[in-house]
Amino acid sequence: MAINHEKDPPVAAAEDEPGPFTRFREVIRRNALLNNTWRVGVFTVGATVLVGGLVMMVAPGPGILGIIVGLAILATEFAWAQRALHHAKQAAEKAKEKALDPRKKRRNTILAVLGGILAGAAVIAYLVIYGFNLPWNIEDLTFWN
Repeated sequence: MAINHEKDPPVAAAEDEPGPFTRFREVIRRNALLNNTWRVGVFTVGATVLVGGLVMMVAPGPGILGIIVGLAILATEFAWAQRALHHAKQAAEKAKEKALDPRKKRRNTILAVLGGILAGAAVIAYLVIYGFNLPWNIEDLTFWN
């Protein structure tokens, strides 16, 4: 039994024929009102996701991901968003390289361990002094005087 190691030549299929979304988008671009409506819709959705990402930078959530996804949505229609997305990708790549730097990684690990030890020492000191009383239930504040 012989094994054919040669790959079959690729079938020239859909390279010449546009996909359904491309055809749909071409139809919309031909009509000025539909095109403007489409662009307003893309802007609205992209800006909402982008603002959500910015909010998540200070609130809990994946803020960077929201910003990147919002810019990617906007970049489908707007050149300025494509440039901003390119700059954001470059900044993310630089941040990744910086985070994976062994010296900084070691420094951050040491600082995290020291912070954990200090937080644990503070909790232990509180429990030694006051026991299991919550701070607003302490009646004798002689320690602080």
